[in-house]
Amino acid sequence: MEYKIVVDVYEGPMDVLLNLIEKAEVDIYDIPINLITEQYMNYIYEMEGLNLEIASEFLIMASTLLEIKSKMLLPKEVINDEGNEIEVDPRDELVRRLIEYKMFKEAAEKLRFSEDTELMAYYKPREDLDKYTDFEENFEAMDLNQLVKSLYNIMVKKGHKDISISEINREEYTLEYCIEEIEDKLENAGELKFTDLLSNTCSKEEIITYFLSILELIRLKSIYILQDKMFSDIIISKRMDDMNG
Repeated sequence: MEYKIVVDVYEGPMDVLLNLIEKAEVDIYDIPINLITEQYMNYIYEMEGLNLEIASEFLIMASTLLEIKSKMLLPKEVINDEGNEIEVDPRDELVRRLIEYKMFKEAAEKLRFSEDTELMAYYKPREDLDKYTDFEENFEAMDLNQLVKSLYNIMVKKGHKDISISEINREEYTLEYCIEEIEDKLENAGELKFTDLLSNTCSKEEIITYFLSILELIRLKSIYILQDKMFSDIIISKRMDDMNG
C-alpha cells in the first residue's frame, strides 16, 4: 500500500506562523517561542523530506525564530526611555509584523468575498431609450419614487424585506403573462388595486414582475395609476381612450 503525506501550502512564512498560533490557541502578543519554533521547524523538515523546494523566505524566518529563541535564554536587553528603564522583548518585532500581516490578510479576504458576490450579479447594458420619449405625455399624477416606496411596503407586508442575488431561479412570472393578466382584469373591472393582482403566498419575483408590468403598460399608454395618499396601495385604471376605442 502506498502512503502519501500531504503538507499544507501557505502563501509565505508569516502565513505558516499565523496558522500555528491559531492552532495552538495562544495569545499573539505572548507567543510561546519555543513551541512555535519547534512546530515551524517540523514544517520545514516535512517539506525537505518530500523533496519540495523551500523558498529562501521560509529559511530566513526559520533563522529569525532560532535567533529569537536564543535571545530569550539570555538576560533581556534594557533601554533607557526618558529616565525609565524598559526591558526589550526579542519577540516584539515579530509580533508587530504578524499583526500587520493578519490585518492585510483579513482585508484581502473581505475584498475577495466582495468580488465573489459581485461576480454573481449580471448587469444589463445601458440602452438608448430616446425612441420612447414622449414630450406631450403628462406624468404629473405619478411619482416614481413614491411608487417604489409603495412597492417596498407591499413586499414588507407580504414578508419579503430584501432581494437576494445569491442565486438565479427559473422565471415563473414573465412580463408577457403579467401584462395579459392586468389587461384581462381591467377589461372586466376597469379599475383594480395592485395588491389584487397578488396571490396570498406571492413571492418577491411575482411582486416585482407585476410592478414592472405596470411600468411597461404606462409606457405603452394603456393605463393610468394613482394613489389616494402617500404609500397607499397603487390603483390601476384603464385609459379612457382605450375603453372608448
